Amino acid sequence: MAWEFTDDRGVTVRSERRPERVAAYLRAGAGLADLGVLPVAVFGSGHDGDRPDPAKWGPEAPAGIPYLGASGALDEERLLSERPDLIVDVTYDGKHAYAVDDGAAERARLPVLALSVAGEVPQARLLERFAELAVALGGRDGEGTERLAAAEARLRTAALRAPGVRVLALSPAGPEKVHLARPLAWPELRRLVDLGVGLTDPGEEGGVNWRTAGWDRAVGLTPDLVLSDARGNADQPAALAELPAWRALTATAPVLPWNPELPCSRRATAAFLEQVAGALEGLAGTA
Repeated sequence: MAWEFTDDRGVTVRSERRPERVAAYLRAGAGLADLGVLPVAVFGSGHDGDRPDPAKWGPEAPAGIPYLGASGALDEERLLSERPDLIVDVTYDGKHAYAVDDGAAERARLPVLALSVAGEVPQARLLERFAELAVALGGRDGEGTERLAAAEARLRTAALRAPGVRVLALSPAGPEKVHLARPLAWPELRRLVDLGVGLTDPGEEGGVNWRTAGWDRAVGLTPDLVLSDARGNADQPAALAELPAWRALTATAPVLPWNPELPCSRRATAAFLEQVAGALEGLAGTA
């Protein structure tokens, strides 16, 4: 029976048989692995280096899957040596694959499927689309469903009990500036808002996803909880420990890791919601 799947750019990939060897962008590959589809290789984006970012690949990612490099530095020879039938990526604009270099895919004569992770896509729909692709590739659909439902219920209750808690998501970019996240530009942050969490908007100035500002802007927003970018391209709390603004920001606000490129699976999403719920439970009645 012929196999086909239409991605979120409207691109349909057809083949005489189901693809069995998939190369994937780290984030997409982690999601597929959670659903029983193990990539034969993974690759990074322009933000990544010569090793896979643990935040994107996930703490429970399977060992032994080769990493082919990042975007324009993709090792095309090694890609071909892994003999993939298909490349799976994500898309932010509904038109272009995000991480794979178009030229590399064309030279390898490999079809590319890209599923949307744009901010306007509801988190439930994002997870549903990856589950649909996993099933089409021989994986599982319902993995993590019960855990996610329980995490959402817990977080909704925690948010109700901590109605005044202000949450700020950000990505540290050195001692002079910080990228402040727009809550509705990220599916997992939008889901927090839907569940009643008080996400702080950084203001109108700046880009679509972030407002880049000095640290004084972040401090002035007086958050009760900070979600800090856990990816390798962002400065981490240990590197910021001596920064006066960071110390002021976090003097009374706990810091949780936040991955803006969360693995596209219910299990990874549930783990994030559980962390936020736990933090809100600890802050209930303090704001």
